[in-house]
Amino acid sequence: MKFTRRRFVILAGAAAAAPRAARAQAYPARPVRLIVGFPAGGAADVTARLISQWLSERLGQAFVVENRPGAGTNIGTEAVVKAPPDGYTLLLISVANTVNATLYERLNFNFMRDVAPVAGLIRGPLVMVLHPSVPAKTLPEFIAYARAHLGTINMGSAGNGTPGHMSGELFKMATGLDLVHVPYRGGAPALTDLVAGQVQVMFDNLPTSIEHIRAGRLRALAVTMAVRSQQLPELPTVSEFVPGYEVSSWFAIGAPRTTSPAIIEKLNAEVGAALADPRLQARIAELSSTPLPLSPQELATLVATETEKWAKVIRFSGAKAE
Repeated sequence: MKFTRRRFVILAGAAAAAPRAARAQAYPARPVRLIVGFPAGGAADVTARLISQWLSERLGQAFVVENRPGAGTNIGTEAVVKAPPDGYTLLLISVANTVNATLYERLNFNFMRDVAPVAGLIRGPLVMVLHPSVPAKTLPEFIAYARAHLGTINMGSAGNGTPGHMSGELFKMATGLDLVHVPYRGGAPALTDLVAGQVQVMFDNLPTSIEHIRAGRLRALAVTMAVRSQQLPELPTVSEFVPGYEVSSWFAIGAPRTTSPAIIEKLNAEVGAALADPRLQARIAELSSTPLPLSPQELATLVATETEKWAKVIRFSGAKAE
């Protein structure tokens, strides 16, 4: 048989791929850690535990959620960046990672360079809510009221750089309104003060606000995604009145940058199977969210797009890390 250069390249490629395929087939051979840069109990933690339970049952090894809160998720992210790229340490990615790239002047990592995208998980809206003392029943009425009362309306958030804060700053940038940002140390105290009337407006995660909305303690004006929410279908989107406005709270999975492509492909396929499972879809719907099945390449595009988008908002707002 003539041994051509082309045949050599084909055989060499097959030989290199064989160990990768074998590693992926054997993976996981021991428990896998999923690092979450938020405290237990929130949407990020719940999402991580849902997918971890499904993967544990599917793959026969424990996927263990490890909460590493602090520094706006940067502590957890750095732990994954420094971990061995063997597929046994994964990261729950969120909007915070794309915000932090600009919000923090000095980080010990470059998120887009050092974290390999693995798979998308879920996406959900935030909701713009008012204290009932504000005499506005619709978003156009609120915009008109805020223009007539510049600098007197307080906008609460879970803290500088959080999705609620960034949603509000994008809204201010798009409308020219002057809302006074009041950062809190977490979403719960911010929401408590909104219900008490200490602040007047907030962009909050829908699951935490929805009971207050239904009870009349808060007035919902609009959701932040480009499509209406299935939970509150009568509520318009912000973009119906402010063209081009879109914000979603989303979660995904990443890994150290040189993790084997075969392992990433296997994880992506398993997460995709999870998101197609009607049982998991029902749980995701309870979080007022929808599945976000993405290939690694599609997730990389989402991260790059969101990083660029929030960089513009942060420069506009002058926001700084706490």
